[in-house]
Amino acid sequence: MLKVDNLTFEVNEEGRKRCLVNHISFEVKDGEMLVITGPNGGGKSTLAKVLAGIEDANGGEIFLDEENITGYDIDHRANAGIGYAFQQPPRFKGMTVRRLLNLAAGRTLSESECCGFLSSVGLCAQEYIDREADATLSGGEMKRIEIATVLAKQHALCIFDEPEAGIDLWSFSMLIKKFEQIHKEKKESLILISHQERIIRMADRIMVISDGKIDRIG
Repeated sequence: MLKVDNLTFEVNEEGRKRCLVNHISFEVKDGEMLVITGPNGGGKSTLAKVLAGIEDANGGEIFLDEENITGYDIDHRANAGIGYAFQQPPRFKGMTVRRLLNLAAGRTLSESECCGFLSSVGLCAQEYIDREADATLSGGEMKRIEIATVLAKQHALCIFDEPEAGIDLWSFSMLIKKFEQIHKEKKESLILISHQERIIRMADRIMVISDGKIDRIG
């Protein structure tokens, strides 16, 4: 279970403090799917980065399965059980997709396992497994590969920042099926940041964030 207590994140803009995450508190139960939505610029992606350890909170606490992970960096949070998929995935010149999947999984995957993860996000596995995860891939291709890396390892909590962005409808339908499967198995909790109606309809609960605050949740 994830518990977030009074979480705050501030930045300095031209000498002035701006609160992007403003004293937010909420919980995600084991196996629950929480969809976070709200206006652009409201703080959704910033909250996700603070939870994953990409940004350091200015205040508040984060607990995962009753373990206080507030002071953990991104690597330690990943080891504690948090998986994260960026809205705009990074690229890695010189690293193959196969190697990226192995690193994400924390072990050497068989070729059939790699192909299975790639196929689950709508990619023809044999065309991608030995390609480099670099600028030769489109934004949509990188998006799907990154989601496959999150799926390659079981987590206590997976965070997906707008997983529908930049992918075609057929691949999106496959992702929906994958999220439905994860949710049905109840082995992992899910936080999905999305404006997409099909994803919002899947949620156990919906949290609306605006101006860095929870507008409503339920």
